[in-house]
Amino acid sequence: MTAPAFSRTKSLPRVLITGGAGFIGSHLAEALLTRGYHVTVIDDLSTGRFENIAPLTAHPSFRFAIDSITNEVVMDRLVSECDLIFHLAAAVGVMLIVEHPVHTIEANIMGTEAVLRTALRYRTKVMLASTSEVYGKGNAIPFREDDDVVLGPTARSRWAYAASKMVDEFLGLAYYREKGLPVVIFRLFNTVGPRQTGRYGMVVPRFVDKALQGEKLPVYGDGKQSRCFLHVADAVQAILSLSEEPEAVGQVFNIGSTNEITIYDLACKVVSMLAKMQGEAEIDPTSRIDFVPYEQAYATGFEDMRRRVPDISKIHALTGWRPQRDLDTILQDVIAEKLALKEQTA
Repeated sequence: MTAPAFSRTKSLPRVLITGGAGFIGSHLAEALLTRGYHVTVIDDLSTGRFENIAPLTAHPSFRFAIDSITNEVVMDRLVSECDLIFHLAAAVGVMLIVEHPVHTIEANIMGTEAVLRTALRYRTKVMLASTSEVYGKGNAIPFREDDDVVLGPTARSRWAYAASKMVDEFLGLAYYREKGLPVVIFRLFNTVGPRQTGRYGMVVPRFVDKALQGEKLPVYGDGKQSRCFLHVADAVQAILSLSEEPEAVGQVFNIGSTNEITIYDLACKVVSMLAKMQGEAEIDPTSRIDFVPYEQAYATGFEDMRRRVPDISKIHALTGWRPQRDLDTILQDVIAEKLALKEQTA
């Protein structure tokens, strides 16, 4: 199916970023401004932080609205004034999902439906952010975009986030197929970098914060579960490459790194790298690890995925994109930011 050409201008697009004060959204806003785009951000600051975009507020091509994407009046005006929407607003983080499942489901599904409905009114292209969580308990590694999905029982709120984002994807593709709205879906895998917080369970900033405080790093379960970590700058480049590729419309793409590491090894690497960057003597990182049962960290019956590795051949074939930064670079950037903030508050 060929999507209709909905662009209303041949000049550089005016873009709207939902959730633009969040970790990834703020980096995306910065990159778009650098390219000369006009950028508007809407964020209710429930998980995003104004500090993430504060340096951008003086830019003449930047605007910011503190509001919910379910506010129809505000969204109607903002969408009417833009040519492209990056929909990143969502309830994210394992801790938030487990503790507030109602908020997770409503924010994700109702928010996405509001964005798509308003986008259709003005025939505006939507870049819809999804997540590797939609692969659930699948064990066909690496994960391909057309793989079958296996989720856990509804009695475990752990799977509410995955299910809500799957509905987001179904909605996006339905708007494309039935109504002709240009929608591109991208599934993000463990994106990490400066400005990310460990507040809702994100593992890298949580480990770095604990290490800086001289505390043991909490590794859940046996630590043998593995992940692939992608630098946020690489994620932004992938998102932008898809937004500029007409053939991406109506499709789903993985965005992630393919370099796998266990959470235990990650914790050890954080301890060793922090010591090195602080000029401290080399220490045995195993002495700084604290194994925590999942039941103690979350709730009885909590389920985790043992491996989460993306197949990125689809996005590479279409855009040529591949990650450029390795895990050491990611950790160096995160630790450097945390050390700078520590010095500022000292």
